[in-house]
Amino acid sequence: MKHTISLKKNRDFARLYKKGDCLVCSCFVMYYLPNGLKQNRIGITVSKKIGKAVIRNRIKRLIRESYRSFEEYASGYDIVFVARSKMPEVGFFDLKQAMKKLFEKSNIKG
Repeated sequence: MKHTISLKKNRDFARLYKKGDCLVCSCFVMYYLPNGLKQNRIGITVSKKIGKAVIRNRIKRLIRESYRSFEEYASGYDIVFVARSKMPEVGFFDLKQAMKKLFEKSNIKG
């Protein structure tokens, strides 16, 4: 993620949830909003309801890795991925296909 910074502040997540656009697929929800910077900022949220720490960390790694393939689509966006309860059963290939569909649907191509 050379052109991407992690979102860490609660106010950034709250701003995206409130003002950002939202796209949904079976395994996660993607919120996005232009940030006025030359690079993307990404945040990943996985609830404790989904599983124990090992499972949640694996989900975060899968999302981060599949995002790397689409990192060059556009720059200047804040993006938050919120994992859904079906996420632990989804494989890497299916996750990558779902993310590709959401990026194509979102019109944030650069």
